[in-house]
Amino acid sequence: MSDINGKMLEALICPQTGAPLKYDAQRQELISKSAHLAYPIRDGIPIMLVGEAREID
Repeated sequence: MSDINGKMLEALICPQTGAPLKYDAQRQELISKSAHLAYPIRDGIPIMLVGEAREID
């Protein structure tokens, strides 16, 4: 799956802050601006673990 379903994106929140996420299709990540983290999407599955996320500016 290359695109995140809109309903799925609405249901997902940042596990650290509870804030909404933005989908970055090019990098296949879900971005939490409030936590400054990017959660990876692997094989179409969002990995919503803080320990798996990368820090962003």
